[in-house]
Amino acid sequence: MSESEKKESEIKKSPKKELENIGFKILQQIEKNENPYLEVPIRALSNVCYDEKTKLLKLGEKKAKRYFLNIAHAKKFMQTIIIASKCKELIEENIHTSLRDMFYAVKRTLPDSDENTFDEQNESDAVIEDLEVMLDLLREQLHLNADVRGRVVGKVTILDSGDTIHWDKLGSGGWAIPSNVENIEFKRVDADFCLVVEKNAAWERLNEDKFWKEHNCIIIGAQGQAARGTRRLIKRLSEEFNLPVYVFCDCDAYGWYIYSVIKTGSMNLAHTSEKLATPNAKFIGLTMSDILKYDLKKYTIKATEQDIKRAKELMNYKWFQHPHWQRELQMMINKRYKAELEALTSKGFRFVSENYLPEKIEKQDFLP
Repeated sequence: MSESEKKESEIKKSPKKELENIGFKILQQIEKNENPYLEVPIRALSNVCYDEKTKLLKLGEKKAKRYFLNIAHAKKFMQTIIIASKCKELIEENIHTSLRDMFYAVKRTLPDSDENTFDEQNESDAVIEDLEVMLDLLREQLHLNADVRGRVVGKVTILDSGDTIHWDKLGSGGWAIPSNVENIEFKRVDADFCLVVEKNAAWERLNEDKFWKEHNCIIIGAQGQAARGTRRLIKRLSEEFNLPVYVFCDCDAYGWYIYSVIKTGSMNLAHTSEKLATPNAKFIGLTMSDILKYDLKKYTIKATEQDIKRAKELMNYKWFQHPHWQRELQMMINKRYKAELEALTSKGFRFVSENYLPEKIEKQDFLP
């Protein structure tokens, strides 16, 4: 089996069967008079590593056992089984729910006690992430959705829940990217690359100027840190259609980290990197060098101590060791200013769509 076939097989494996296997293993342990336990990969920074070969953040091999007959583990063991059971119920009924709804579905007081199954949503969210990593599945495959965030436009036609949707015929609003894009079927993809835009205003300008039509691309609005559904969509378009991905973010440590998460994955969700991160993504701006090149110094913002601290942290990340990135980060630390995408508007409302991006794409002026 090839690597691509292996990945496709992993994505399409049966979530219901994987959930049932948890129950079967516990039953086997009970039948052997063993203390029932769940084996959970450790989701801590100490167990996160950067894979030089795949260029992704990954979870390490460390695991912990969560025992039923252990006063320190019993509640978490119970919570995991309850969430797993509810996910199985969702899959069997073929319905989806939000993380908030799931919290209320599993929250209750245990009989003859003052003990709740869950007190706060962060408890159920953490257990859901445990299940993701235990089963090597995305929570969306367990029929759990987060809030919708992100928009897209381009010459693409999809089939979503039986509806045919044309991304190039949805007016100024574009198509709202759902939390779960796993079952979307692409019927037509006519594009040379994907442009991921951090800021909503920049996305709207590019859409209104029909940049996607002029340059035959797909424009994805991340609206800040890209949501999981958006990151999965970027990954699918890149992997399934061999599309280059260019990320257009602010010239600051936060914008650069947004790019980093799209490219290599996030430390907190390292277990999802293979399904959500796009290693071939490249940074198309805004850079410290651009501030000098386009004479934007008057439109910069003073960097805070937090900005400087974050930039220094990025300099130490293995995936920011390229000399060009080291130069950009050091320039910010030395000059102590940053800039937003909106600074380019000082050159004209259509400067981004008519000059800045076309020039960068033509010259392949990207950061790796």
